[in-house]
Amino acid sequence: MLKFLLICTLAVASRAEIAEEEDVLVLKKSNFDEALKAHPNILVEFYAPWCGHCKAMAPEFAKAAGTLKKEGSAVRLGKVDATEETELAQEFGVRGYPTIKFFKGGEKESPKEYSAGRQADDIVSWLKKRTGPAVATLAGVTEAESLIADSEVAVIGFFKDASSDGAKAFEKAAEAIDDIPFAMTSDDAVYSKFEVSKDSVVLFKKFDEGRNTFDGELTKENLLTFVKSNQLPLVIEFTEQTAPKIFGGEIKSHILMFLPKAAADFQDKMTEFKKASEGFKGKILFIFIDSDIDDNQRILEFFGLKKEECPAIRLITLEDEMTKYKPESDAITAESIVKFCTLFAEGKLKPHLMSQDIPKDWDKTPVKVLVGKNFEEVAFDSSKNVFVEFYAPWCGHCKQLTPIWEKLGEKYKDSTDTVVAKMDSTANEIETVKVHSFPTLKFFPAGDERKVIDYNGERTLDGFSKFLESGGKDGGAPAGDDDDEDLDAEELDDVDEGQDEDSDGEDDGHDEL
Repeated sequence: MLKFLLICTLAVASRAEIAEEEDVLVLKKSNFDEALKAHPNILVEFYAPWCGHCKAMAPEFAKAAGTLKKEGSAVRLGKVDATEETELAQEFGVRGYPTIKFFKGGEKESPKEYSAGRQADDIVSWLKKRTGPAVATLAGVTEAESLIADSEVAVIGFFKDASSDGAKAFEKAAEAIDDIPFAMTSDDAVYSKFEVSKDSVVLFKKFDEGRNTFDGELTKENLLTFVKSNQLPLVIEFTEQTAPKIFGGEIKSHILMFLPKAAADFQDKMTEFKKASEGFKGKILFIFIDSDIDDNQRILEFFGLKKEECPAIRLITLEDEMTKYKPESDAITAESIVKFCTLFAEGKLKPHLMSQDIPKDWDKTPVKVLVGKNFEEVAFDSSKNVFVEFYAPWCGHCKQLTPIWEKLGEKYKDSTDTVVAKMDSTANEIETVKVHSFPTLKFFPAGDERKVIDYNGERTLDGFSKFLESGGKDGGAPAGDDDDEDLDAEELDDVDEGQDEDSDGEDDGHDEL
């Protein structure tokens, strides 16, 4: 009997060890399994105390945890300090911070990656969609008003017959969208309150027009297009919280206005920018970036801009390859922006490629300095084998490579047919080479074929030397066949370090662009 009581006491003590901070469970290897038994549905953030993005997300994560707890939800939020709980981090494949995973039904295997925004409303909506019905039922006006008041964006289907084809299409659309609450009603009072006279779908939002009514054939595809076209403001500010919505959306063409909020004419320019956006809704996403914020300086750098050059307009496409465009005029008026966007939509714009001026001493050091203006002439010189490092000044991996690269340059400085070079890819762009991560190492062998070979071998002087002596065969692969992680639409905010920060665990040797 005494033994049984001791076991029970230990069990209770074990559960008591799951401490909470601001309604968020503090999880460790020692209590993780117990937490999943006590709370089968947990959204877990793996973080690092030094990670700026984790710090920025912390209040929103806590707010979401508090909201769910207050509502009496069985879903809980937890956090793991991955720098301390390294075994847990390794077990769940944590490679950057924050990494957020949803454990459902008490199962540890194959947790679902969190895919929505980093604001409390986004987190709560995503979890409710994952654990409850895709479409809530609204019995009356009070419930409808509460949903609208509590949500940045909410979609309500007005259907007298819940089994109709339109209602079924609405449910299918709801199942495909994680971060927006969907609800359905057949109540006459709700119809009357929101002035809906027939079966319809209405998107309610706390910005711009306030509401949008669907007009067209009720199909899943049409409804998804409708929601995705209206769920974001006409002009959205780039922040830590909005980045996932911006880069995870369907619209891959973005026009950016760089402008300090403190500028005297800020509101005037914002009015012009917003006015121009109206004609491109659902086609081009209009984004405002406060050029005075320190965290945004890397984005300015990415577009070749300096603070003193703002306000400025740039356009970028986030398809398989990123392409940037610059307007001919510096004027920020609705007319000039509409003209710029129209030319882009008609395919009449040429990409804007950045280049520094050619340094006077570019070829006076063992490692030659390339810029956009001299790249073609040097890299594709048919009489030379040219090995180029594409780097970023802020890249830690590039800094680690520098002494080795300089030794390589020193080794081949007197060669008549081999050139070791480097190019700052944050300030120089070329059409023939797309850089997705840093450092990127490419070999341009002699000849008229304009071949490009990626280097995938060891980053050692010996490895580089063998590669060059073998003519690019030992450690090389045809361009595009490397295993580096490509930069996609969701990762552009990593320019601002707004995406996940690399962990110090498994390092792939590259800094994402």
